[in-house]
Amino acid sequence: MDYSAANQALWNIIIQLGLIAGAMLLANLLRQKLAFIRRSLMPIAVLAGFLLLLAKLVGLVKLDGELMEILVYHGIALGFIAMSLRVPPEKKHEGGELTGLKSGAVIVSSYMIQGVTGLLITLLLSYTLMPTLFKASGLLLPMGYGQGPGQANNIGSSYEALGFAGGRSFGLSIAAAGYLVACIAGVVILNVLSRRGKLRTGRRANEEELSADYFQSKGEIPVSDSIDKLSVQIALVILVYLATYLAVWGLTSGIGAVAPGLGKTLNSLLWGFNFIIGAALAMLLRVLLEKGRKSGVIRRQYQNNYLLNRISGFFFDIMIVAGIASIELSDLQGLWLPFVLLAVAGGVVTWLHLRLVCKKVYPDYYYEGLISMFGMLTGTISSGVLLLREIDPGLETPAANNLITGSSFGIVLGAPVLILVGMAPNSELMTWVVCGLAAAYLLLLDLLIFKLHKRKKVK
Repeated sequence: MDYSAANQALWNIIIQLGLIAGAMLLANLLRQKLAFIRRSLMPIAVLAGFLLLLAKLVGLVKLDGELMEILVYHGIALGFIAMSLRVPPEKKHEGGELTGLKSGAVIVSSYMIQGVTGLLITLLLSYTLMPTLFKASGLLLPMGYGQGPGQANNIGSSYEALGFAGGRSFGLSIAAAGYLVACIAGVVILNVLSRRGKLRTGRRANEEELSADYFQSKGEIPVSDSIDKLSVQIALVILVYLATYLAVWGLTSGIGAVAPGLGKTLNSLLWGFNFIIGAALAMLLRVLLEKGRKSGVIRRQYQNNYLLNRISGFFFDIMIVAGIASIELSDLQGLWLPFVLLAVAGGVVTWLHLRLVCKKVYPDYYYEGLISMFGMLTGTISSGVLLLREIDPGLETPAANNLITGSSFGIVLGAPVLILVGMAPNSELMTWVVCGLAAAYLLLLDLLIFKLHKRKKVK
């Protein structure tokens, strides 16, 4: 085997990871040295991502776009698996019993308000300034903002096949704009709320001032035995991710063998949301380990919450940097007017809607729930987590886990979304019908949220 620099397959991943590491260290240095960056609350991972993006645009570095996408894809799953393996604290937050269902309703109702807004904009433009505009293209707003670049790419490609010239690029452009809205507008919102005294943005006390319980619980395996404790945590995370791969592969293969049409539809959905299955398997493993300890089969606690937090933070940081750096600004070319209108309106209506419903769903950690949901429903789960970590650095509130449980319920509650997306391009009348159905479903979901909140309040 050739171990020299001529073997690009051998060294490429090291070079790309080295660029990410260098950008993160430079961003950390800039945040320490420049007061205006510190005051901006710009997360180091976000700043590092934009530094790499700028370096790519001016030709200083050459990034492997495919590898960056791979890092983003696997980083989401590995980060949330590490989080889900953590032993839950004794403290329980208000409204926890139905929070997963309500979070799912929040997510899907946000899809609906984005879809209604997008359709109204593109329909209006098609009747005035842009008569040739593909009328159903407004539905790419919830695909790009709410569901991310994967679904935006898939639905944009299908619309392109139906006559929407540049549909795939338009969908990816919306997704890229959503990520920028999550990062830039999200940071601005954090600053505004912080100046109004609404947030606790300070970091935890220095580690030397923390008690030993913060780093290790009673009954855990030793820090360094025949195997290092960190190695055990990483092994658990990787093992769960392998089980996730096998589970998704088994599901898609089985469904495809029985119902090829359904299997083709569910294939991208299941692989795209593999982090939800991974988180569920991690929770299952956590429960099994706990029951094993209680029964005496297992003598020690294998999970260490402090190290699992560090592992999840590492994967999230890598994922965020790679995600921002992989944005292709060429996707923003063409269809500028509907693109700008959708991008701006999408951020505004999403924020206003979340401000209303999050007060009902997350009464005892309102801002954490609001900020994390806004980050996810304009960008991706990773952007939701990075904004959350600025006000909840230890991820101690349920806000981060709500993104997972809510997404799980969102798959069920969001099933009508795929039907509406498929119906809308059939005719002009059908586009209006889909807009009306989306508005009705939005109302129904918001009524569900308020009814569950009222029920909890009465109890």
